[in-house]
Amino acid sequence: MSRDARFEEQAQALGYRFDGEIKIGGNYVPLVRDGHHIYLSGQIPRVGDTVVVTGAAGAGAGASLADAQKAAKVCAMRALALLQRAVGSLDAVQSILRITVYVQSAPTFTQQSEVADGASEVLFAVLGDAGAHTRTSVGVLQLPKNATVEVDLIASVRT
Repeated sequence: MSRDARFEEQAQALGYRFDGEIKIGGNYVPLVRDGHHIYLSGQIPRVGDTVVVTGAAGAGAGASLADAQKAAKVCAMRALALLQRAVGSLDAVQSILRITVYVQSAPTFTQQSEVADGASEVLFAVLGDAGAHTRTSVGVLQLPKNATVEVDLIASVRT
């Protein structure tokens, strides 16, 4: 099965489509290509006009760990959708070099790494061994649009 087909499979499993416009929220570009490397701006769990998971992870009225993991998956899917559009097919991705996962966290929440596992799972499911990456997960006070998670990444692609 191609990586593009696995991407569609993951989208269906999440219950979202990633074929529409991928909106950005300011005066910047969603990605920059430098030779074999593509640097993607941070992606929040927005589908269409809706941020699908909001609030601090671990907060009483905020997002549960499962919600935050789902948010990380949606962020990773947005990043993959942007990569796919930039290079024509996810089969052109040689490797994901690095991801950073920012988690809006309640003061006592310490499971940022477990949240980041959601993004990592998507990258491995879609890209196989090329989805192996280095990773940092960080708890933060706030994210744009009250998103629970934001993910950026660096990929290596065939030219």
